[in-house]
Amino acid sequence: MPAPAERMRQMRERRRKRGLRELRIVVPDSRLASVRRRVAVQVAHLNPSSEAQALSWIEAVSEFHSPDRQADDETR
Repeated sequence: MPAPAERMRQMRERRRKRGLRELRIVVPDSRLASVRRRVAVQVAHLNPSSEAQALSWIEAVSEFHSPDRQADDETR
């Protein structure tokens, strides 16, 4: 059996052949009280009107509820 590093290289190569690539995202650790406090402060400063506009725009441009998408989902 190949070494772990070689198995990972082989797995990445198989994924690349399938048109996939690895993506790593580093995000704040929401388990930390300091992060939760920082998020709470940011949320408290949000303007509800602006957020409603942003959500409306996201829904308007979203593919998830478009008639074409629903038709595709119903045929599956």
